[in-house]
Formats: sequence, structure tokens, C-alpha cells
Amino acid sequence: MLVEERRQRVLDLVSHRGFISLNDLVEAVQASESTLRRDLDYWHQQGMLRRTHGGAIYVGDGSTLPPLEERSARQLEEKRAIALAAAARIGDGDAVLLDGGTTTLEVARRLLDRPVQIVTNSLPIAQLFAGSRSSDLVFLGGYVYPKTGVALGPLTLRVLEDIHVNQAILSVSGVTAKGLFNSNLLLVETERRMMRCADEVVVVVDHTKIGRPALAYLCELSAIDTLVVDPGLSPEQRQLLTDAGPRLIVAGEANHHAEEFHR
Repeated sequence: MLVEERRQRVLDLVSHRGFISLNDLVEAVQASESTLRRDLDYWHQQGMLRRTHGGAIYVGDGSTLPPLEERSARQLEEKRAIALAAAARIGDGDAVLLDGGTTTLEVARRLLDRPVQIVTNSLPIAQLFAGSRSSDLVFLGGYVYPKTGVALGPLTLRVLEDIHVNQAILSVSGVTAKGLFNSNLLLVETERRMMRCADEVVVVVDHTKIGRPALAYLCELSAIDTLVVDPGLSPEQRQLLTDAGPRLIVAGEANHHAEEFHR
């Protein structure tokens, strides 16, 4: 195999899996550890992946996911309305798992100074609660993904095996009739494990993401319990969601309270 072919094969494997160990790479490519370390170093220098202890994690070319600050500013009023509706469903003393999205960050802000237990893989969310005297904080460790400040990978998955929460509140990049999507293969693997930890799986998503897919498939809509959305839904978007199975909560409707639609 030519050097260029082998390097492309290495990149393809890392990008497909999100994370790959050096041992798995040796088995898949049939090359020596020293050769593959050089290939990983090459792609690390190109900014396509990050070397980790015993393997590598895919980060891409940086063009698919804008920085957190830029994404946070988009549909901000919609996200705040969604966050109010989602936070209102959380009781004092509840354990809540928040993943690292911009809408879940708004939910986190609504939970400050409340007596709740927060579990998160998001550094921005963890920083909000780090000094809180009202809440307990569990941060899920792991490799911190560039731009997002979110911990992902094998270490994160390992910690999640021992976690149980009342609600897992997740954000996604797209919703279609086929299901839920996100921007990163490693992210959806982590979110699937998060879903197993919760009595109730809640997805918070603004209307601009409904009807469009994203890179990585997460699950069918029927695999989650509740969707919380803003009132900017078109009739077609509303029909798609009400037909899907999960409870639908539209923030701000019905005299400024969340309105629930059941299948």
C-alpha cells in the first residue's frame, strides 16, 4: 500500500469511528505501530485529528461546526423559551444529565441556584455550577472536543456506566421523520449511552433544525420520551412531530405555559 493510500485509510477509519485505538488501527490497516503513529502524527499536524493516549480522535477540518459562541447567538430567543419550558419540568432534588449543546446551556442557566444534581460532559455548563452552593455537580471526564468544550470518547462512556438520572436533556442538530441527527459520530455514541442512564429522555431543539438531517444518525424519534420546541413551528413541522410518538411540548403556548400534544 502506498503511503498516501495508507494515510487516507487511517483518516477514513478515525473519521468513521470518531475515536480509534492504536491496537484497532494496527489490526485494520495491517501496518506496524511505529508506522501508524507517524501517520497519526501527520494528520494531527494537518488539524484533522488529535492524538490521545493509545489512539486518536477525529476533529475534521474545522469547517463543519462553528465555535460555541457563534452557535449560541443563533435563535437565542427561541432557545431561551425552550429552556424555560424544559427547566419548569425539573423538580427540586432531581438528577439531570445535560449534554453539551447551546440549547442545553440555556437550560443550565435556568437551573442555577436550584437544589438539583447536575451531570454533564460540557465544560461551559460545569463552569456555571462549579461555585454553586445549591446544586451538586458531576463532570464526566474524557477527551475535550475542540470548539465545543464537550468531553467525549471511551473515558466518558466508562463513567456513564455508573450514572442514573431522572432526566437526560439532549440537544441535536437535526430532526426528520427518520429520526434525530447530530454533527459528530463520537457525539452520538456518547448521547446513546446517556439515553440509557435516564428515566426520561428529553430533546430540546429549535424549529430551524426540524425537517433537516445532519451528519450522524442518533436514533428514531420513538426512542425518546419528550421533545421541547419553540413556537416557531410551521404546520408541517408540527405535524411531523405530533405523528412521531414522543410527547411534544411547545414553549409559551396555552397561556404562556407549555402545551403538551400526545399521539
